[in-house]
Amino acid sequence: MDIRLATGTGRWIVFTTVLGSGMALLDSTVVNVALPHIGEDLGADLADLQWTVNAYMLTLAGLILLGGALGDRYGRRKVFVVGVVWFALASLLCGLAPNAGVLIAARALQGVGGALLTPGSLALIQASFHPDDRARAVGLWSGFGGVGAAIGPFVGGWLVDGPGWRWVFLLNVPLAALCVPVALRHVPESRDESAHGRFDVLGAVLGASGLALVTYALIGAAWWPAVAGVAVGALFVLVERRRGEEAMAPPSIFASRLFTSVNLVTLCVYAAFGGFFFLAALQLQVVSGYSALGAGTALLPTTVLMLLLSARSGELGERIGPRIPLTVGPLLCAAGMLLMLRVGEDPSYVLDVLPALLVLGLGMTTLVAPLTATVLASVDVGRAGLASGINNAAARAAGLIAVAALPLLAGMGPEAYKSAAEFGETFRRAMPMCAAVLVAGAVLAWTLVRSPERAEEARCHPECKVHCGVTSPPLDPGARGETAPPSAPEERERGET
Repeated sequence: MDIRLATGTGRWIVFTTVLGSGMALLDSTVVNVALPHIGEDLGADLADLQWTVNAYMLTLAGLILLGGALGDRYGRRKVFVVGVVWFALASLLCGLAPNAGVLIAARALQGVGGALLTPGSLALIQASFHPDDRARAVGLWSGFGGVGAAIGPFVGGWLVDGPGWRWVFLLNVPLAALCVPVALRHVPESRDESAHGRFDVLGAVLGASGLALVTYALIGAAWWPAVAGVAVGALFVLVERRRGEEAMAPPSIFASRLFTSVNLVTLCVYAAFGGFFFLAALQLQVVSGYSALGAGTALLPTTVLMLLLSARSGELGERIGPRIPLTVGPLLCAAGMLLMLRVGEDPSYVLDVLPALLVLGLGMTTLVAPLTATVLASVDVGRAGLASGINNAAARAAGLIAVAALPLLAGMGPEAYKSAAEFGETFRRAMPMCAAVLVAGAVLAWTLVRSPERAEEARCHPECKVHCGVTSPPLDPGARGETAPPSAPEERERGET
């Protein structure tokens, strides 16, 4: 399709895709801030709070590639709209949950909706706009998404301290009621006419089941689910190999050493991010005495730095290659997390909290855009969407495992978040663990990552500016779908290489 951005239809497409993806983005940035209030209101223990975060990430990580494939086959607008409606209904159930069990189940359903709408959001833009307007449309989408990420913790804190934590979820209902009619009226349908073969439903189920069992084992400190999870994981690998190119994660894509290396770095980095942001929001409220609004506002510097400097970071990575940014970035993040050891009871925000978050934010800014651009450049152009989708799923899975494992490794008891002394002590044990994982990621980057052979394709994509929910990478261009075809100048540039 060749819709121009300046037309009314073009503006409506940007509006509805930003609104839809913003629902998932806003939800992921505000839930951590609400956790202490959720626990107090529902009588939940630490394990329930872990599952409140992980149930969403589990279904999202396990199904996001399948969601992209469904959109390619049956229509991206159709699957996007279904995802928005599904997400809104699950959000309503979250907001009305009478106990922790219902809330956790509803969060898992939210993840299913997110897996349907997330890949379709950017894919609709790339499929709808004229080639000359695509980059600007994606830039608008990413810019507004970045603003959503920046205000998310603030809005979440305001809702929790004001009308209550349930409105963190209920807010999605009116947003969806606005998004769906606009999408049905103004967004054209698109699909990949070349999509064929069977869906890898078995692969998605096995992948999600393996993650669920391992997560259950870590949260519940039980050995048998861990054994079962490893066995299911091994079966997942066998099934994917047998399905070949029809697999959810085709083994051939991992033949690229650079792609495999960057995903290993991703696992380390986003495991640390997932654990940190889960515990930091609790530390600021339980130990430091911040309100929910105060904690959400306190964490803003990391996202603000991402918004201001990610584009320059991408340009720097393009000039010097990914190895140095992917090494220096995790080390800066590790230093920021170690500085968080200064944050205890009655800390000074300017002297204790802010320096740690500024160093962490600089590390994230140095790292995230080059990492995403390198993932996209490590494979053929036609597989960039698949590569980014796999990287997205890997990041979410890493955060999922970290949120489950870190409290266990740090020795947090079921009621730790209700005691400032106990939580503060275990937080001081957890931060060096996060830093150690980041250092491991830096070592992997320095040892394994080299510049892509197709350096011209490693330039920072507009979507690299968005950091989705802090614990996940930028939204992928279609997850399973094809990236937008290159423009004529890009074709000539490659032909001359």
